[in-house]
Amino acid sequence: MTLADWIHTVILALIQGLTEFLPISSSAHLILPSQLLGWQDQGLAFDVGVHVGTLVAVIYYFRREVLQISVASIAALGGRRSAEGKLGWLVVLATIPAVIFGGLFGDLVDEYGRSILVIAGTTLIFGVLLGWADLKGKRVRKTDTLGVKDALTIGLAQAVALIPGTSRSGITITAALMLGFERQSAARFSFLMSIPVIVAAGSLKTLELIQSDAEAHWEMIGSGAVLAALSAFACIYLFLKWLDRIGMMPFVIYRLILGFVLLGVWFVG
Repeated sequence: MTLADWIHTVILALIQGLTEFLPISSSAHLILPSQLLGWQDQGLAFDVGVHVGTLVAVIYYFRREVLQISVASIAALGGRRSAEGKLGWLVVLATIPAVIFGGLFGDLVDEYGRSILVIAGTTLIFGVLLGWADLKGKRVRKTDTLGVKDALTIGLAQAVALIPGTSRSGITITAALMLGFERQSAARFSFLMSIPVIVAAGSLKTLELIQSDAEAHWEMIGSGAVLAALSAFACIYLFLKWLDRIGMMPFVIYRLILGFVLLGVWFVG
């Protein structure tokens, strides 16, 4: 590996970790280096590595909740109902639309959705929606009031995040805020929803990797996974710590600036 390869590894791993759980779109930021700087794709193996890193980060941060929810969800199959069991199955329910949409339209999005113009448009549109939801949402509901309709609504919003620039966390938090949930409850449910989605995406990429003849640079993959995990954990911790204090406006402003910069790049280029 060359020095340039290591630089690309570090930057892309940090981008994945820092943007996976912020409402600013990780897919957009990972696409942009190749679009703007001409960087080569790091390959399927690297994608799998950084997905594993972010998955480890979110599971470790919510390890107590994940354990309680998992045990309670299994117990619910035997008729032992609880708030944690209900939440677990609502997370599963909310994941189904993304899996269906990904299977039906994934190839179409890969072919037509990765242009700077598309990313600029989704960055701006869903940034404005996030700001509107943060300002107009009642922010009174907690996670224990979550119902089937809520889970399906947020799940359908998550499916739209298949389009680069939308932001999975951004649009799910937007939907939850529109439904009247508190910021913390909206963010936590969004992060819990990310676990099965990241597992599904990582599994799909792993299958593609197994079926391909792609060369794997294990030192790059390992380094990327560790950096993505550390940066993602720090991001989750700081985001939830500061969320009630700063709200969504800093991310809305960032998305608007980024969107207009991308429009400028597209019109000039």
